[in-house]
Amino acid sequence: MARDYDVIVIGAGHNALVSAAYLAAAGYRVGVFERRASPGGAVSTAEIIPGYRFDLGGSAHILIRLTPIVEELGLEEHGLEYLELDPLFFAPFPDGDHLFIHRDPDRTAQELEARFPGEGDAYEGFLREWLPFARMVKEAFLSSPSPFQLGRHFAWRSPMRDRWKEALPQILAPYGEVVDRHFREEKVKAPLTWMAAQSGPPPSEPLSAPFLLWHPLYHEGGVARPRGGSGALSLALVRKIRAHGGEVHLGAPVTRILAEGERAVGVEVAVPDLAFRPPTDPGEGPFGWPQEEGWRAPSSAEVEAAPRERYTARAVLSGAHAGITLGRLLPEALRPAGAGGLRSGNGFGAILRLALDGPVRYAAHPGDEARTALQLVCRDRAQIHGAYADYLRREPARDPPIVAMSFSAVDDTLAPPGHEVLWLWAQYYPYELSPELGGAAGWEAIAEREADRILDAFEVYAPGTRDRVVGRLFQHPVWLERELALPRGNVMHLEMTLDQMFALRPMLGMSGYRSHLKGLYLTGASTHPGGGIMGASGRNAARVLLKDLSRRRV
Repeated sequence: MARDYDVIVIGAGHNALVSAAYLAAAGYRVGVFERRASPGGAVSTAEIIPGYRFDLGGSAHILIRLTPIVEELGLEEHGLEYLELDPLFFAPFPDGDHLFIHRDPDRTAQELEARFPGEGDAYEGFLREWLPFARMVKEAFLSSPSPFQLGRHFAWRSPMRDRWKEALPQILAPYGEVVDRHFREEKVKAPLTWMAAQSGPPPSEPLSAPFLLWHPLYHEGGVARPRGGSGALSLALVRKIRAHGGEVHLGAPVTRILAEGERAVGVEVAVPDLAFRPPTDPGEGPFGWPQEEGWRAPSSAEVEAAPRERYTARAVLSGAHAGITLGRLLPEALRPAGAGGLRSGNGFGAILRLALDGPVRYAAHPGDEARTALQLVCRDRAQIHGAYADYLRREPARDPPIVAMSFSAVDDTLAPPGHEVLWLWAQYYPYELSPELGGAAGWEAIAEREADRILDAFEVYAPGTRDRVVGRLFQHPVWLERELALPRGNVMHLEMTLDQMFALRPMLGMSGYRSHLKGLYLTGASTHPGGGIMGASGRNAARVLLKDLSRRRV
């Protein structure tokens, strides 16, 4: 039977594009279908304010630097240029003090020792003790989480095999407790804890220590930014796919996965009559598609009214949220029983993106080094706990800790000369607010107030920022669900807790990127190893699918 493609890919998020690029490079006919009018999903960039380019999702490229994806796919040949950030992190404090974490661990330890005697030595000891474990976890992330693979990484070939008895109690502890075992100074503990909190679980969460123990790898892979915005990674992947004959269809939401018996055989796609019809070619420039309108998705009404087209394939690979794939796109009779139990939680973060007419200046360190680094604006660990307590009451954080990013310090394509883009990621923010605040619908009423509250919290550290604002975009959890297809506003798709990690992500029996349905495969943040700009899920899924295609299992 003639098929339209060998593999149909649902969604053009970065993991889906990574998979599609590997499959196309291997000679398979690939078709990618994306609901939005530009590719990348939560790894995309748009000119929201004239002259200012805003990322719409993930911004700091850390995890992907620990993988071979960029080199294996030759993405630099397709326009991807990474700009290194050093220092990696900057932490200001309200009393005017500050600290830096540099790419060079020795320099970092020396500066910590000079400012906080004993803490530099403690930092060196922490890196030395946990670097083998961090490397082991990284290797586990780069393969399917089968019992065999996990045993290979964590037992038989583990550099930790002689230390498990000593290390295991710390690995199983909350990361908020583990940091106390290594450091004494709160100004060292707070930024380390705040970085660990970026995956979602609070410092008190049992079994969460790996989010802290991953820290030594920041010095190995570094932190970088694609020139032109985070979406430049996605555009390079699209160019790679097209260079090998693959197709990327934009403004083309998949409405149903087609099945024959218990086998996925293709997809049904809506073809809305958009006023803005995206071009098929991203062009040769650094930014690709026109972005002024191109970031939006068709509305529900446009999709509902649109005619449908059907496409067939040997296999279907979905990069959409697992709950959408397994619980909405499949015919009801084929939906697995456990799909309704996947936990996306209640959101956890919000981001305020600002266009400024001048650079950010911190009172604690007005130099450009502070603007270059990821800025960990967290007074102390009590602030994190307080914000999480507000979240448990289903209220926005009254005093939010912030990760500030001003990548125009290293990339002059993001803002007009002398101007700045500033992005303030804050935690914790529930998707469904308390009944008093109106539930999820209540965000419409409080969004501007909460955006102002984040800016007020930042102003304490960088006075005068508010006066420089010329435009802004506030991405609260309901916005993230509506615009980026992130159910309940969770940027990690599913909560990053132990019961939804490794062989349990997205659920038992599907962690190897094969679903319960023959011919249907999964990738994206819903699958191992989870959220973040890493691409490991896309690479792992492609390897599984390539093996099955070559053996004619699909």
